[in-house]
Amino acid sequence: MGIVLGIDVGGTTTKIVGFNGDKMITPLFVRANDPVASAYGAFGKFTCENNIDIKDITKVMITGVGSAFIGESMFGLPTTHVSEFEAVGKGGLYLSKLDEAIVVSLGTGTAIIHAKKDEIVYMGGTGVGGGTLIGLSKKMLGVSNIDNIVELANEGSLDNIDLRISDMTSKDIIPTLPRKTTAANFGKLSDVATNGDIALGILNMVYESIGMLAVFASRHKNVSKVVLTGNLSILPQAEEVFESLSNMFKVDFTVPELANYATAIGAALTCFPHI
Repeated sequence: MGIVLGIDVGGTTTKIVGFNGDKMITPLFVRANDPVASAYGAFGKFTCENNIDIKDITKVMITGVGSAFIGESMFGLPTTHVSEFEAVGKGGLYLSKLDEAIVVSLGTGTAIIHAKKDEIVYMGGTGVGGGTLIGLSKKMLGVSNIDNIVELANEGSLDNIDLRISDMTSKDIIPTLPRKTTAANFGKLSDVATNGDIALGILNMVYESIGMLAVFASRHKNVSKVVLTGNLSILPQAEEVFESLSNMFKVDFTVPELANYATAIGAALTCFPHI
């Protein structure tokens, strides 16, 4: 078999990766609002940057919300549409080197997958995700660029945003629950809160909401390993939130290298059941 491409066509970005046998070719992404332009642009950029001749590509595996606009052939190559949930699960297991895990895809919305080597099951999800982050930031801050939101949040503090247990009582409600635990997101929004505070508050709310759903899924399936994937998983503010949740609920959250490419990787891997 020659080179197999995996393409994940999302709402605002398209990711692409290649496998030449067991060897993965470094993935990349492109931004575009039009899914067709995005998919074909990613294909061209990937083959050009990696000096890949189109005749060496045997198959294209495509997934994602924008993949519906792509037919059964790209540049004359056979193109197979892959379930996004299957791709998320396979990609998460591959990157984490686990045989079983709860795999969470943090994209525009959030999907939660129970993934095993021989079975991948979609457990549900939430509309809270990157779309929530951008939409609230645009309305509250006048900022919609993700890099600018992150930069603002780097200067922020939750002290003027979130109501915490310590604001409500001096007693320990549960021994394992730190007093700085959020009681209500935006429950203590102050008139003097800065844009940085608000940006951090939005990020924190999104991550805590997703994290708690992942904890419930973990408990339901009795699986302690949770693999975080997608664009939101690699933002700097994610680490502190998920580390805190790990400590509180004894769930092992992990963000593997190339986590934002997990779905594209999983799509390609559907051609390689042995990997």
